[in-house]
Amino acid sequence: MATRTRNTDRRDDALSKERIVEAAVAMLDEAGESGLTFRALSARLQTGPGAIYWHVANKDELLAAATNAALTSGMTAEAAAGPPKDVIRAIALIMFDAIDEHPWLGEQLSRGPWQGVTLQICERIGQQIQAMGVPAGLQFTSASALMIYILGAARQNAANARMHPPGTDRAEVLETHAAAWRGLDPEQFPFLHDIAGQLRDHDDRAQFLDGVNLILAGVGDL
Repeated sequence: MATRTRNTDRRDDALSKERIVEAAVAMLDEAGESGLTFRALSARLQTGPGAIYWHVANKDELLAAATNAALTSGMTAEAAAGPPKDVIRAIALIMFDAIDEHPWLGEQLSRGPWQGVTLQICERIGQQIQAMGVPAGLQFTSASALMIYILGAARQNAANARMHPPGTDRAEVLETHAAAWRGLDPEQFPFLHDIAGQLRDHDDRAQFLDGVNLILAGVGDL
């Protein structure tokens, strides 16, 4: 009895895994994970679910492929060379920008922080930690601190952006929050009262990089 082979020129010409993943990324950008179903994806690609299952076994595999495509597309040679701290900064900003562009990435990366593409990124950061001469016993802690901060801060920034509808004036939103902080009792909330102006004027990306630099400064002293 003849057996079916997975790869045929006709099927690959009709629908490739790359096309499926590209469409999945677009749908995730538009509606998040809840909006990505095989039925909706089939309609978008004008094909049947069976044709998609030929290339992707299930939704988990599809989400992993979409995450890999959305994140690694920015990992170019610009983050591959240079002093260790510069390479780490470049990787961090690439991840921040990717999650800012694709907010659903934060949730996906948090589900498997030591798997797939996240594991590859941790390896790249870890190599730079070693190149900095960090003692062996502190390398895991140093790399983990950077990964936790990068993923957490980028995810929080994306979550903040989703809280407001398209077209929202960011400056107005920050001014509203800053005004609320300024209105706090200065005796009960002296810190928040004092930094209200910094909240109003801060740049998310610059603040994120400042946080990376604070961690790197501490790592450099180990």
